Amino acid sequence: MSTRNLLVELFVEELPPKALKKLGESFSGVLAESLKASGLLGAAARVTTFASPRRLAAHITDVADKAADKQVAQKLMPATVGLDANGKATPALVKKLQALGEGESAVAKLRKENDGKADILFLDATQAGATLQEGLQKALDETLAKLPIPKVMTYQINDGWESVNFVRPAHGLVALHGDEVIPVSTLGLTAGNTTQGHRFEAKHPLVTLVSADSYAQQLADEGAVIASFDARRAEIVKQLQAAAGKQGLTPIEDDALLDEVTALVERPNVLLGQFEQEFLAVPQECLILTMKANQKYFPLLDASGKLTNKFLIVSNINPVDASKVIGGNERVVRPRLADAKFFFDQDKKKTLDSRLPGLAKVVYHNKLGSQGERNQRVVAIASAIAQQIGPEGFVAKVAQAARLSKVDLLTDMVGEFPELQGIMGRYYAQHEGLADDVAYAIEDHYRPRFAGDALPRSQVGVVVALADKLETLVGLFSIGEKPTGDKDPFALRRQALGILRMLMETELPLAFDSLISLSLSVFDGDADVADAIQAFCLDRLAVNLRDQGASAQEVDAVLSLSLGFLSEVPRRLSAVHAFAALAEAPALAAANKRVSNILKKAEGEVKAVVNEALLHEAAEKALHQALQATKPTADQLFETGDYTGSLQALAVLKTPVDTFFDAVMVNADDPALKANRLGLLATLHQAMNRVADLSKLAS
Repeated sequence: MSTRNLLVELFVEELPPKALKKLGESFSGVLAESLKASGLLGAAARVTTFASPRRLAAHITDVADKAADKQVAQKLMPATVGLDANGKATPALVKKLQALGEGESAVAKLRKENDGKADILFLDATQAGATLQEGLQKALDETLAKLPIPKVMTYQINDGWESVNFVRPAHGLVALHGDEVIPVSTLGLTAGNTTQGHRFEAKHPLVTLVSADSYAQQLADEGAVIASFDARRAEIVKQLQAAAGKQGLTPIEDDALLDEVTALVERPNVLLGQFEQEFLAVPQECLILTMKANQKYFPLLDASGKLTNKFLIVSNINPVDASKVIGGNERVVRPRLADAKFFFDQDKKKTLDSRLPGLAKVVYHNKLGSQGERNQRVVAIASAIAQQIGPEGFVAKVAQAARLSKVDLLTDMVGEFPELQGIMGRYYAQHEGLADDVAYAIEDHYRPRFAGDALPRSQVGVVVALADKLETLVGLFSIGEKPTGDKDPFALRRQALGILRMLMETELPLAFDSLISLSLSVFDGDADVADAIQAFCLDRLAVNLRDQGASAQEVDAVLSLSLGFLSEVPRRLSAVHAFAALAEAPALAAANKRVSNILKKAEGEVKAVVNEALLHEAAEKALHQALQATKPTADQLFETGDYTGSLQALAVLKTPVDTFFDAVMVNADDPALKANRLGLLATLHQAMNRVADLSKLAS
């Protein structure tokens, strides 16, 4: 058995660019996994992925020409079924052996093994390892079956009769083990050692590969193709930075655009284009979006981040004179920019207020009415929140921003580019001379749009964003549209996290449960809906905090308490984390859990009151004295917001608490004594659980 490197390439028509990266990774990954499962890969095998617009390929090192033989034990049947009283094979056993390619003579080689119930007959045999052709054919079939194809095409293969399904028509297959062709087949193709290079710039129409290891270099030299997706992407970045640097500008950063352009070219050539200065009067977000989305250009920004009239083109050809390529791209982008300018100019002719009645004609949800009705609910919620935290002028600005927040949905620009909703509302508001915090609130009320996104820039924006997300969350919950499993068509998990982030990070004096009740008042919801929303949101908060590195126990300890303001969560969580690191923490957490259980089982209400005259045991006196000395300090630190200091002050209680449980019987026969000891434990429980429920830290 010898090992050599393997190269497999499937040559196809232009693949969907947004899917190319995943297709390439899946092709090489599944191919290697299948070969490994067949025993054909060595321990040191390495996989290199190639993916270009017209090819998917994988280079795998240390691939054997044949897998090692394996000893296998074939379970047959119970001995009582396979052998008669004389120990001879029954017809059932003979039939089974024949199915395995063995004759009756194999009976002598059978062995018995007891499975705890009966003797079972086994046939020990040597299973021949798969040849590379067998293993590669199986791997290729599995790989194509598992490709994450976004949309399948049906086409006829070369015989003109049979049709196959694949992402794009395939025209070539290469399978080289070293320099030897492995004659596997798929999609009506049989593997060879030739492929095609660049459509226009390859030195020869066909590239005959010398070996698996020469693939990338031959494609680069003879085919004018950079086969590696990552290498091609790096080359584009290098050329973009160099071309922009010559102009003293910076190309816009967009990983998705970069991946898409990498999937559109086989050998990149970055060129500089420009458009007329007059188009810069249009909001730069519009111009940037049309250049990126429609033309796949990289807009150039100046040192202040302002858009210039220059852009970079990633071409797939490298002519001696690039002026026609540049001129052609400048010519096709001009109508796009002209359309954007036309939409912007037309939109400015109507005020935002004049468009408000049009929202009544836009359906929001068949059970929740139109966008106009939704807008009225958002205004009501936002105004009610604003009244809790600001003066009349602030309330008026919030109401105005909320009222105008969705109006830009009716503009021509947003109709053409939905991604600009909010952004265009801000521009039109500024054009009308509205206050900046109102204008920016119109844009920012969609924030945070995703994990890590910035929060609204002003308090007006925060309030409108809260109202918008609360209306969505509460409204959809009230009609039973809750996320289930991995399905969340209305992105309610994202809406919930946005609300939670704003309440925690802005430290507004707004109680979460009150906000839900306030929002629910504009719907026909009930208390059950409020409870479901609160549970849903706190569950999302717990998941998010754990994702940020907090332990499940620490998160549970903090969220188990009924918190007034969610802005306290980060500080409480930090305090619990610091407390958990103390040497005394495990014992105190365990004791706290024990105290909680004792108090839950007690009959009637236990008040945190201690009668010193009824303290008989030295251990209970010591615990009472320790509490009297410690609790005031811990309480004072808690009241000033020093949650970490408050918890750490309680660490000195470890010894008196441990001694108390070792020496004192809480459930004494004397009712007065028992009640007093329960009062002492209630005082301890009250002192220890102001910041968090420390019993949740007990293992």
